Amino acid sequence: MSRPKVAVLKTSPETVLEDYSKLMHLAEYQTYLPKDKEIALKINISWHYYYPACSTPPWQLEGVIKTLLDDGYPKENLYACHNRTVVVSAKRGERNNKHLPVVQKYGLRNIHLYENEEWVRYEPKGQIRVLYDIFPDGIKIPKRFIGSSIIHLPTMKTHVFTTMTGAMKNAFGGLLNEKRHYTHSVIHETLVDLLTIQKEIHSGIFAVMDGTIAGDGPGPRCMVPHIKNYILASADQVAIDAVAAKMMGFEPMELKFIRLAHEAGLGCGDVKEIEIVGEDISEVNFHFQKDKNTLASRGQKLIYWGPLKPLEKLLLRSFLTPWSYVASVIFHDYLWHPFIGRRRTKKILQTEWGKLFKQY
Repeated sequence: MSRPKVAVLKTSPETVLEDYSKLMHLAEYQTYLPKDKEIALKINISWHYYYPACSTPPWQLEGVIKTLLDDGYPKENLYACHNRTVVVSAKRGERNNKHLPVVQKYGLRNIHLYENEEWVRYEPKGQIRVLYDIFPDGIKIPKRFIGSSIIHLPTMKTHVFTTMTGAMKNAFGGLLNEKRHYTHSVIHETLVDLLTIQKEIHSGIFAVMDGTIAGDGPGPRCMVPHIKNYILASADQVAIDAVAAKMMGFEPMELKFIRLAHEAGLGCGDVKEIEIVGEDISEVNFHFQKDKNTLASRGQKLIYWGPLKPLEKLLLRSFLTPWSYVASVIFHDYLWHPFIGRRRTKKILQTEWGKLFKQY
């Protein structure tokens, strides 16, 4: 049995589009994505502001689209898709992160999964660990995903709940409705459940991860961006997350969602069993920090796993719930971003990657 393959390349602002094509071919993406099926390009928008490493950068989206079209994938089968959250606006995000100009440049459909899209009840065949407990009325998913393929477009960054976030976490936005934050207390099991569902419904699954600018610290928003110039791709969602985690300085099998998915046979989380093609990353270690928090995430963890756990349903799933949305917006949008985030963004915009971003 062949080992799962993860492609890793170094890139630059001058060559990034060509490098994305090389990367996808190294990972043999056409083997996993049939040309006669629709392909959802699942864009990651973790914030409606442009903040480096936070959301899919425009060159990642363009590199993938251009490669697909150059290789003969029908334009009418490709579409960009976005989810909605209670605290982040995908409509603002796709403009501020320069996704919309790329989608329009290539004439692709741009689908927001909560606008005139049908969501249907789905009964998974495989083991489901927690989703039925969180959603006792049933699991609903976008109907258009059933039978289609998907390409996940995460960035390389840390996360306050899962240590790092990548391909597996990217499905969190597309497959679950806007009440998906109900699952945060069991987030690791939730990501495994979602991968189980993906493997049942999609005709092909592929992931392309951008690490040109990677995020360290209390992600997915309040991070320190670092230029790293790496891009990754794989059809194995567990393997690409494991390799990214290793590069960031974490032990992949110590991350619960990776270990659970590996043990369930949903992918490979053991880097020793993964074929890494392209760059030699054996000595790569970003030394990113684990378990960093913001004021907001500390409060959430007190509710999810701390002394406030008995009050979780009252605070986060009742008439009181809007308080948490307001608190998050005030902290992130009106305090952290103006006084810390903008300064860090300005610094990155002065680099070559920042100059490329401005060109979109």
